[in-house]
Amino acid sequence: MNIKVLFSAWLGVLGLLGPLAGVARAETISLTYANFPPAVTFPSVQMERWADEVEKRTQGRVKIRTFPGGTLLGAKNMLEGVTAGTADIGNFAMSYQPGRFPVAEAVDLYQGFTSARVASLVLLHLVEKYQPKEFEKVKILTLFTCPPTNLMTKTPVKSLEELKGMELRVAGTSAEILKLLGGTPVAMPQSETPEALQKGVVKGIVSSLEILQDFKFAAYTPYVTLVDLPVVSFAVVMNKAKWEALPAEVQQVMNDLVREQAEWTGTYVDAHVAEALAWSEKEYQLQQFRLPPAEQARIATLLAPLTADYIKKVSAQGLDGEQIVKDVQAFKAKYEAAGN
Repeated sequence: MNIKVLFSAWLGVLGLLGPLAGVARAETISLTYANFPPAVTFPSVQMERWADEVEKRTQGRVKIRTFPGGTLLGAKNMLEGVTAGTADIGNFAMSYQPGRFPVAEAVDLYQGFTSARVASLVLLHLVEKYQPKEFEKVKILTLFTCPPTNLMTKTPVKSLEELKGMELRVAGTSAEILKLLGGTPVAMPQSETPEALQKGVVKGIVSSLEILQDFKFAAYTPYVTLVDLPVVSFAVVMNKAKWEALPAEVQQVMNDLVREQAEWTGTYVDAHVAEALAWSEKEYQLQQFRLPPAEQARIATLLAPLTADYIKKVSAQGLDGEQIVKDVQAFKAKYEAAGN
């Protein structure tokens, strides 16, 4: 075979490989995203929205398989699982591990938040400012909070005096808060709470209000007392090696979504709370109460020791606890006033 024939054949091979090389460069990227709450809850709703947006904005190049309800990783081993690569992405509640996320923990103190949108933007701003070392082994994809927690009870609570001694189901740091307000905290899985309410083991629950509809708690707790107790903070993180392996244009898509997703999630769940309250009023004749201003001021006084303890604790770790708390309040005022 002469040189011209060989050269022509080689050009033909290159012509066939050219399109295949282009396909290889644009090969689909598959990622897994683990979440611990059930699919109907807002942390999982935001997961599906984020996954859809990434797929859409990468023209289908990135495909994300979602695993709600702890089917891939549980609530308390989420960060370790993502760091180890069991899941590429994971969402977890920081308050489930007290003391592990000292900067973000300031947002979970009693700050008087009235919306998840503002609290979520404050959380993101705070973490972006301080760049906490506890996140150094992962990439933060977004941060958000639940709405303010409130009281859902079997009998009306119109004052702190009526709350005194009342057994309420709580989770995490809400136990200490309820104690300081005079109630009796009872820890139990949320799945066991409906039966406990029916049997009178507990007289209500401290939680954000979307569960009135999502888990039909309105059927067991026909009274809501609005007291704007602390929020619960969440983080969505990605395995660092997996993040660094992504093409720059895909990283840009995800970076563009960090703040947008925080605000979207807060706005979504705030609207869902309003929907849940309206649904509960229609279906179960739910009644709402708000404590008088003097009683609300008492809550701030009663819960102030928690903030003092926080400042002392994190300052001993080398952080400026007092400044962190001041920053939370300053960011809160900013986002409440500006609406952006």
